Amino acid sequence: MDNAAGPRYEVPMDGLSSDRSVRERALTRADVERLRASSSPSHLIDGDLEEVDLAGLDLSRWTFERCNLRRADFTGSKLEGTVWRSCHAAHAQFTGADLSDANFLASDFNNCVLRRSTLAAATFERCKLTGADLSDAKSLDIRFEETLLIHAKLPGYSFRKQVLKKIDFGQADLRKCDFRATIFEECSLRDANMTGSRFDGADLRG
Repeated sequence: MDNAAGPRYEVPMDGLSSDRSVRERALTRADVERLRASSSPSHLIDGDLEEVDLAGLDLSRWTFERCNLRRADFTGSKLEGTVWRSCHAAHAQFTGADLSDANFLASDFNNCVLRRSTLAAATFERCKLTGADLSDAKSLDIRFEETLLIHAKLPGYSFRKQVLKKIDFGQADLRKCDFRATIFEECSLRDANMTGSRFDGADLRG
């Protein structure tokens, strides 16, 4: 569903810069499909994709920088190797999306849905994931650093042998998580649900 708050404009393909960047545009699904039809991944800067339905699209290796992605729908999309820098994506939908090797930096993804997504080798640095649902995701080698995971749902995740720096797990669902040999540096587990989690050999002093 496109945002009804304002008009959207068709992106002229001949208006793209040589580096495949699109700047300060309100985009529709049709615009994104036109960009996707080219041979190179696109770089969206200050784009407005609020409430846009992008479900099922292959946007692998795209870069989203300072984009408004609130309530955007990426259900089942292929987003391998994507970069999300300084984006606002509250309540965005990523159910079943493939975000392998994706990089999230200084972005707000509060209350987003990542259920059953693939997050293998994805990294989140200086991000806000308050209330995010990451249940049943494939999360091998996922990395978090300086990230808010307050009230987030991460049951069954493995953080074994990781070094966790400045992660706030306050009131998060961490049932049956694997924290064996994990090092916590300036982290918070305040009021988190850790029923069934394993901490053998973990260093909780930080």
